[in-house]
Order: sequence, then C-alpha cells, then structure tokens
Amino acid sequence: MCAWQTTTDESESSQTVLVTGGAGYIGSHVCKALRNAGYLPVTYDDLSGGHRWAVRWGPFEKGSLSDTARLDAVMRRHSPVAVIHMAGLIAAGDSVVNPMSFYDTNVTGTLALLASMRRNGVKQIVFSSSAAVYGEPQTELLDESHRTAPINPYGAGKLVCERILQDFSAAYGIRALSLRYFNAVGADPEGQIGEAHIKETHLIPLVLAAASGHRPSVTVYGTDYPTPDGTCIRDYVHVSDLAAAHVLGIPFLKEQPGNHIFNLGNGAGSSVRQVIEAARRVTGKPIMVQLKDRRPGDPAVLVADATQAKKVLGWQPAYAGLETQIETAWKWTDIAYAIVG
Repeated sequence: MCAWQTTTDESESSQTVLVTGGAGYIGSHVCKALRNAGYLPVTYDDLSGGHRWAVRWGPFEKGSLSDTARLDAVMRRHSPVAVIHMAGLIAAGDSVVNPMSFYDTNVTGTLALLASMRRNGVKQIVFSSSAAVYGEPQTELLDESHRTAPINPYGAGKLVCERILQDFSAAYGIRALSLRYFNAVGADPEGQIGEAHIKETHLIPLVLAAASGHRPSVTVYGTDYPTPDGTCIRDYVHVSDLAAAHVLGIPFLKEQPGNHIFNLGNGAGSSVRQVIEAARRVTGKPIMVQLKDRRPGDPAVLVADATQAKKVLGWQPAYAGLETQIETAWKWTDIAYAIVG
C-alpha cells in the first residue's frame, strides 16, 4: 500500500495539482477525488500527522512548508496548475494550550506556501478553512456573511490565513477559494482510505472506538450547553463530499479571479448525544459514556448555510445523512486501529 498506486490510467495531459497535507485524513480523500476527475495530485507532506500508505493516487514529495528550498524544488519539478492547501495542525483544544505552535505552523506555513507560489508562477489556491472562524453563532444557520469572532487560536489562525489570501489576491492576482468546512466525518465508501489519527480527537471515531472495544468508553465534554439535550451541536459533513468541493474549486478559480469563501455543511445539526445514539443503532453495540466538564474553546452550536457552495460551485453532498456517514466510518474502524495500533 505504500507504493504509488493509481486507480486511473496516467495521462500526460493530466493537470497537476499540489496538495499540501495530502497524506492526511481529508487530504487523501481529496487526492482520490482529484485523480478520479482526471487531475494528477502531488502530495506534499512532512508525515507529522499523515500516513505514507494514504498516498495512493499520485506522487509523494516529503517536505515541510518551512523548507522553502524543498518546496520551491517541488513546485519547479511538477509545475502545478493549482495548490490545494490542507497542511496544518487541526485540534482546536490543543490550540488553546499551545497557540504558538498553531500560529507558527498554520499561519507562517501558509505565508511560506504563498511566497513559493509567487516565485514559481502558481496563481490558484484552494484553502482548507474552518467553521471555527465564526465563534459563537448569532443565528441558527451560519452563512458566509455571519460575523467572524473565533474563540480559539485554531479558528483565529484560519481567519488570519483567509485575510492573507484576500490581500494576496488584491495585490498579486492570486485566485483564492477558502472552504469553511464544518465537522468532517466518515471514510471512503470504497474502503480504501479513512481517518487514522495516532491521537484521535474527533467525536465519531472516538464513539466507534468505544463501540468496537478499542476504547472502554467515550467522553462527553459538557452537558450544560444551551441546547435541547445540553450537549454541543455540530453539522457533520462527509469527507468524500468535502473532497468533491475541493475538486470543483479548481475549474471555478480558472474562470473566476479574486478571493472567494464558501461554507461546506449539510445545514442540519446533531448533538453529541444524538451522534452516540445513532452510532448505537448503526453498530448494534453498547457504547459506554463518561461525562466531564466543558472544554475551553467549544461553541455550543455550529450549523452551516451552504447555499453559496451549492449555487455557485454546483456542490451537492452525496452522503448527508448522519447514519450513512457513521456507517462508512464504522466499516473503517478496525482497519484504522490495525494501522495506528
């Protein structure tokens, strides 16, 4: 599985797309979607959070965004038509404890990438942003005009990167698309790739680990939120649907100059308790729960209005139902634990 295995015949006419963080959970799904759409994805990843086995649809180039010489060499070698930027730290809770690391990796890394793009004549970038830029919602559904007031350094860093893209677009002609996704869930429906973090922080894989016996229980952080059952509500969007939106962004930017921002979500929220109950139904397993106090930096509710992505990009989620999302993740659970131990 470690060797480059393409699922589509390689073509010399394939346009190359550089995917930073392409060995990660979402990034590997993006690479598969790119290959299926006729592009050649080149993964640039330092493997600090990703996996070499997940690079299956195009060349792998190991490197860090801070290594400007290496990054420039990769840009020159592959001459990408666009960059999909997904590299970075992702655990919002950890960002509260160690903001320096998050700003250094996520913000400084983005600046280094953009500088390399300028030096090498690459003009298009699709950026992995986050609903964390919104902070505490002021409306039931969050559209792109909602105020941005992040409550943790992770979200603040994403917002800084969005502003950098806006300024680079105005000053240097970079065409930029920031995709603010809500909670990524699920695994490749064909079972080829999925979520496999050594330090898992995402709710659904933790719930399924408890269902499969890999963990004794799942912890619920906070039962006193202003929600119907007291637990946080999130908009869960399937990772393959997120990947599809990134692919759509490339022809969109070819036709549309400037800086653009779209939400990616299903427009319906599920509470932590509802996720656990859905997982019990899907797996048929008992799931033990431990209740603890809230974590810092967790908004009560985050639900997307993704009208613009659907209207302008033509994005249509194919796996919108929570139980369908959990089913794909459940099929992957034992494989993930066999990989990471």
